[in-house]
Amino acid sequence: MDARPTSILHRTPWTPPIAIATDGVYIDLEDGRRVIDGIGGAAVACVGGNHPKVVKALKDQIDRMSYVYNMQLSSQPAEELAKLLVDTSDGAFEQVAFLSGGSEAMEAVIKTSRQYYVEVGQPKRTNYIARQLSFHGNTLSTLSLAYHPGRRAPYAAILDYQNFHHVSPAYAKRFQKPDETEERYVERLRQELEDKFIELGPETVIGFVAETVVGATTGVVSAPKGYFNAMKSVCDKYGALFMLDEVMCGMGRMGTMHAWQSLGDGAAPDLQAVAKGLGGGRVYAAIGAVLISPKVAKGIRGSSGLLKHGHTYQANPLACAASLAVQKVIIEENLVVQCRENGIHMIALLKDRLQSPNALAAPYTFDVRGAGAFFGVEFDFSNLEARRVDMKDQQFAMVVQARCLENGLVVIGMVGGSSLDGSKGDNLMLGPAYNATTEEIEKIVDIFVKSIEEVLTENFA
Repeated sequence: MDARPTSILHRTPWTPPIAIATDGVYIDLEDGRRVIDGIGGAAVACVGGNHPKVVKALKDQIDRMSYVYNMQLSSQPAEELAKLLVDTSDGAFEQVAFLSGGSEAMEAVIKTSRQYYVEVGQPKRTNYIARQLSFHGNTLSTLSLAYHPGRRAPYAAILDYQNFHHVSPAYAKRFQKPDETEERYVERLRQELEDKFIELGPETVIGFVAETVVGATTGVVSAPKGYFNAMKSVCDKYGALFMLDEVMCGMGRMGTMHAWQSLGDGAAPDLQAVAKGLGGGRVYAAIGAVLISPKVAKGIRGSSGLLKHGHTYQANPLACAASLAVQKVIIEENLVVQCRENGIHMIALLKDRLQSPNALAAPYTFDVRGAGAFFGVEFDFSNLEARRVDMKDQQFAMVVQARCLENGLVVIGMVGGSSLDGSKGDNLMLGPAYNATTEEIEKIVDIFVKSIEEVLTENFA
């Protein structure tokens, strides 16, 4: 990586290259290279970079009005975007609260759910139940809500263990027992959640929170069929809220507008966080939102009638204008359908190139999963044949991520998502723009597989 001096305290142990321009799925770097973005930043850039309709909407909004404070004034793009989100939800949501990103959106889910119970006269509800190996953001409260050992480790001593509790992940490939049917696995997880409600006292539980498709911990893991209906049934039984985090997997990325519509049993949540695909990333918008069900909206409207939470840049007119344009592009260009079709092609390519009998990576490829424009590949080096790979204390996923960039492809590598203690797991994630062409999808897979094979070959013992 770049060894230049920098005054930025970066989030990586290396100094990242400098990007200077974007064009669709491509990023131009200061050193003259053009790389293809195979993950959309962090599963964000759903319509690629510099889409002309979005850029025009942003410029037009700058010319009209760049900022108002949402506790004093609203704005036309914020009102129109909220209406679009409600109108396209098939009745699942009635109101919207805007934030500036995914962590803020999940923070708002936590606070809005607590506010709801205060407003309806149930202030004893103070407990949240989420899942191990989850990720809900990087604030202290969202780190407390989530449970990923590596991300929590530096802050463990100052996290909240009194109000945030955890049950098992819905990760069948790793945790379903060999003699257990899918139905029995789901029932075991349902019973575990109900047992946690009873342990805490059902009257004290605000609700259950989960990512519909887990992203930045286990690497694009969806739950078994029937799981979300089962979890929601426990919440309904005890009068608690069913809440979903679709910051990474929502807004079309799984091939449906909301991931729960295709991969969540159709179980609509009481509160849902969205962010990355909402604004499309890159030059467009730092934005997130909480989508609020009629039940929660009615409860708040029947008491204070207002959201008791906010930030300075909440519902920023520029962010809302850009986000509105992104959503219109997705609708007008039928990109959710294209995303779904691209996904069928991409997962077939990945499975063929990584898991077919003659694939070099087959002995080490534990799983290939995903849909739409979101894919995870998990590697495992614990079996006998895999032990011939000696990474010399390096993390395979991170070495492959670096090699991909050298070869002209941006991906995300993750470690620690395959065991509850965070000690095992090498995952790589892909998430191209919804409007990527077939040629671009195939190019992403070509570079990705080439990079994996190079790293394996160079580290055979």
